[in-house]
Amino acid sequence: MSNMAVLEGVLERITYSNDENGYTVAKVDTGRGGGGGGDLLTVVGSLLGAQAGESLRMEGHWGSHPQYGKQFTVENYTTVLPATIQGIRRYLGSGLIKGIGPVMADRITTHFGTDTLDIIEQEPKRLVEVPGLGPKRTKMIAAAWEEQKAIKEVMIFLQSVEVSTSIAVRIYKKYGDASISVVKNEPYRLAADVWGIGFLTADRIAQAVGIPHDSPERVKAGLQYCLSQSTDQGHCFLPEEQLLSDAVKLLQVDMGLVIECLDALAAEEGVVREEVPGKDEGGQARITAVYLVPFHRAEISLASQVVRLLRGSEDRMPGFRDVAWDKALTWLAGRTGATLAPEQEAAVKLALTEKVAVLTGGPGCGKSFTVRSIVELARAKKAKVVLAAPTGRAAKRLAELTGAEASTVHRLLELKPGGDAAYDRDRPLDADLVVVDEASMLDLLLANKLVKAVAPGAHLLLVGDVDQLPSVGAGEVLRDLLAAISPVPNVRLTRIFRQAQQSGVVTNAHRINSGVQPITQGLPDFFHFVAEETEEAGLLTVDVAARRIPQKFGLNPRRDIQVLAPMHRGPAGAGNLNGLLQQAITPARPDLPEKRFGGRVFRVGDKVTQIRNNYEKGANGVFNGTVGVVTALDLDEQTLTVLTDEDEEVGYEFDELDELAHAYAVTIHRSQGSEYPAVVIPVTTGAWMMLQRNLLYTAVTRAKKLVVLVGSRKAIGQAVRTVSAGRRFTALDHRLSGGGGQERSCETPPRPSGTRAKGAG
Repeated sequence: MSNMAVLEGVLERITYSNDENGYTVAKVDTGRGGGGGGDLLTVVGSLLGAQAGESLRMEGHWGSHPQYGKQFTVENYTTVLPATIQGIRRYLGSGLIKGIGPVMADRITTHFGTDTLDIIEQEPKRLVEVPGLGPKRTKMIAAAWEEQKAIKEVMIFLQSVEVSTSIAVRIYKKYGDASISVVKNEPYRLAADVWGIGFLTADRIAQAVGIPHDSPERVKAGLQYCLSQSTDQGHCFLPEEQLLSDAVKLLQVDMGLVIECLDALAAEEGVVREEVPGKDEGGQARITAVYLVPFHRAEISLASQVVRLLRGSEDRMPGFRDVAWDKALTWLAGRTGATLAPEQEAAVKLALTEKVAVLTGGPGCGKSFTVRSIVELARAKKAKVVLAAPTGRAAKRLAELTGAEASTVHRLLELKPGGDAAYDRDRPLDADLVVVDEASMLDLLLANKLVKAVAPGAHLLLVGDVDQLPSVGAGEVLRDLLAAISPVPNVRLTRIFRQAQQSGVVTNAHRINSGVQPITQGLPDFFHFVAEETEEAGLLTVDVAARRIPQKFGLNPRRDIQVLAPMHRGPAGAGNLNGLLQQAITPARPDLPEKRFGGRVFRVGDKVTQIRNNYEKGANGVFNGTVGVVTALDLDEQTLTVLTDEDEEVGYEFDELDELAHAYAVTIHRSQGSEYPAVVIPVTTGAWMMLQRNLLYTAVTRAKKLVVLVGSRKAIGQAVRTVSAGRRFTALDHRLSGGGGQERSCETPPRPSGTRAKGAG
């Protein structure tokens, strides 16, 4: 456009950046003051991929903001390599090139002057002339320079379709020099191959590069996306009718085309169709379930492995078949200093005589003591006992309780890059008894890996509270194992012990679970701060967690207190609360390095959580929900280090920071399997759709000593009254009962007669 203004300057700093759409607010030095120290101007707009220190030529228009004054709105920009020594020094020292920080940038520019960038580009070996730069570092700088150039090329291409910087970097890391070719010719591959790119982003790119709206490739990718979304919501499959309707709504194409593409996808084994009992009509109706292949395989495999263990003739703990139980339990009482209640005795006998068993029950009902008793008796008979839990915190708690080593399920199985386990059916765990705590957190894929690794004849005990929220991942394994049609024996502990009855936390957890309002007055460990408005509740939550609880109870706000929000969005959601809690607990300090990434700022001391499974990190992968504290931040090397709650140091490159989120506040779903001395729970009408009994019950049962509810009585009442709507779509219970539980190849079943003929040919 001819009437566009042009502005040239050095990008001094980015004050805000939205990582999703590239919208940026930045300060630019136009150099008009001379010597690179000119006035800083505010520029706004899509500065996708621009880095602090770069010289930019921006086209756009001037405007004025009522609060911030004169600013320049950028429509498009190009990078201009700086020509002055100051510009080059600032450009190199900006963190753009890994291995060069401000000090090294100063040394390099002092040595080579205005030829610096030409030297790095054409004769990088000469960098060894600079004091403090050896061959190894020189090589690293040259490689980083080349990668930066290539990423820039990909970014410029992606700029037209508004793909964020971090995603452009990931595309480049995945495909390298083939990046532009893949994006142009096979954009839907991105949704399957690159974390952070869903169907919607891939679809936007596909439209920009001219792929037709009704292309079969688009429709197939859309169907797989609908199934993938449903697994994110916990379902293992979708009924065919629902999948077709969801896909038509998403893709805005004709139903006939969607049916044809689903048939084609099933023929290519991109999905699996199978008839299973319907959940809605007493399990009598049959529905056609459509699965993504890994979930279908895992469900069949898990069912057959459980049945194999249960019915196998081998027994690695045969000594318990004809044990004198009176004598054994008397010995145990002498060892532990307490007698088991009748239902606890039943659980102990079950775990030691049955190959697979489930122990469930709420807080204060003696699950932990029962597990300790089972482990003591097994050890007394010289059995090899292995203990595990889905999270680091839960594993630590299990170890403290039993006095034996416990690990996370991931570490136990020694998961390798790619997600395969070192232990499986061909190389089982050397254990006579495997005990897994917090089993409500086991999703279908992890449960399948775990059960596969249990040796024939070994005993598997799963312990968990079935009334809590189901796993974050797909499936509801614990509930399916406890289903009436399941062959797996179980014991449910219901008696609340006297000591636990004195705890307001335990009493109220059981009240909530029974649909009765919690007692919020007159208790030393359970409080309710009334706040009618959602925004007011958010601010009060921060005050309670960061100031009031530490002052009254002497608890550390970072280590001991956890804010648990029903949802991520909104004034009292985990996202907003994290920003406010970070300001209160880990504020900015001049001596504290920080890294701004997207809309977030990371600092040393920040409490963070991993938000995706990454099998490449740490000794055995780092998993969705792992919590830790930032212990180091190196602006030169562009790395951040996290000490996880499993006491493992894990390094992150700056371009991987979208795998981390702050964890001063987390959603209740994310808190599963963790236990904290104190929890603060905002319960507001702003989260109305999320307010359900098992959600509030799960939040309250995360606390060891103290619960503070913040919000309105109306919202608490809604949560207590509302029983979770509907089950997840799974067929594990049906397979366990002998319906389709045999492991066989996953050929696609024929379309059942009676379903639509239209488009079926």
